[in-house]
Amino acid sequence: MTALLPTLALAVLLAAAAPAWAALDEARAEPNLEKRSALAMDNAVAALREARMAYNAGDLARTTAMAKEIEESVDLAYASLEKTGKDPRRSPRWFKHAEIQSNGLLRSLETFEHDMSVDDRAILEKTKMRVQQVHDGLLAGLMGGKRK
Repeated sequence: MTALLPTLALAVLLAAAAPAWAALDEARAEPNLEKRSALAMDNAVAALREARMAYNAGDLARTTAMAKEIEESVDLAYASLEKTGKDPRRSPRWFKHAEIQSNGLLRSLETFEHDMSVDDRAILEKTKMRVQQVHDGLLAGLMGGKRK
């Protein structure tokens, strides 16, 4: 059991070091649009985690790149759900999943922004606005008024 611990720790480190763009390409390759959306949202969460690690390491260029990755991931998730052609009120499963994740992502972005230096907060401004727009779009679809 103790011999497995170093191997397991190395596997976790290697998995965390994998580039986030590879996961976004994997999401783009998913033929099922709902699953593509879920993979893209998962990638956005992972990119935020990686952005925080890069910021803590003092790598502002990597932090900016990961902020862009978050935007691309959220856009892919939203576009994939729209491509399904499904009404979010009649088939809410995947739309609600994306809405919940985008809400959590917004809260995490807020926390990250507050933890950043005032000078560096501009890095997340565009990302927060885009995630908020997607969240609002998902929520409007789920909570929209009666159909005519």
